[in-house]
Amino acid sequence: MSAQRSAPGRLRARLGSSALVIYGILAFLFLYLPIIIVVIFSFNDSRSTAQWSGFTMSWYQELVQDEQIILSLWNSLFVAVVSTLIATVLGTLAALGLERYSFRGKLVVDSAFYLPIIIPDIAMAIMLLIFFNTSGIGFEPWHVSFVGVRLAVPYSVIIGHVAFNIAFVTVVVRARLASMDMTLEEAANDLYANSWQTFRRVTLPMLMPGILGGALLAFTLSLDDFVITFFTSGAGFNTLPVRVFGMIKRGVTPEINAVSTVMLVASFLLIIISIVTRMRSGEDEDAIQFGL
Repeated sequence: MSAQRSAPGRLRARLGSSALVIYGILAFLFLYLPIIIVVIFSFNDSRSTAQWSGFTMSWYQELVQDEQIILSLWNSLFVAVVSTLIATVLGTLAALGLERYSFRGKLVVDSAFYLPIIIPDIAMAIMLLIFFNTSGIGFEPWHVSFVGVRLAVPYSVIIGHVAFNIAFVTVVVRARLASMDMTLEEAANDLYANSWQTFRRVTLPMLMPGILGGALLAFTLSLDDFVITFFTSGAGFNTLPVRVFGMIKRGVTPEINAVSTVMLVASFLLIIISIVTRMRSGEDEDAIQFGL
């Protein structure tokens, strides 16, 4: 009797498990099938994005030969590198202050760091635009040579990217700080290390995976950002996402698909590196050499 009674239960469990698997597959197809189609049609031999005419790499060749796209790419890389460096330093310091110290107004400061994550990008972009227009600063171009390429990057774009990147770096570094073992720092103090030696020899190496993870996340977000860049860049300056937006007004072409594919692959690589870095963050923590 017990075997007969359990058979319907096992059948329901198998059906439920199968339904869950099918639901997961459909959900992933809904999310990623459009992306897969974009990648496939970036190799289409025809300018039409509705009919497959054969395989070709010509759109990627045109992409490499397009001076405006290459310049936009260098602009994106420069803004991402500079804003990531600034945001990583400031975000790490903010995380240390918020996690390790208590001070008046800490709750307000803590809440303010979460605002760029919570509020919509369009709202933050408008606020930054109003700030730059009111203050009269930021839109002046920074003329700089980056990897041998002459660029003119408005300060407003870098400031805008730093403004939202700090929040993400702070969150990632604070999560790392919360999981760190304080006994190693206490041991360094017992060995007569001063505060700077403890930070440089113990805290910083333990914190480095979180810092690298936050930096990679900030770099990825900065490289892919469109809304804030569009509102704060002014006339005549394009990053790669802004350039793609201008191109798509004339219609979707395989060249746009090729640009999107390159950006997609670059973003995936950065995310994978960030995940691997954070997964390895727990390795060899007990093997830190004090060298005091």
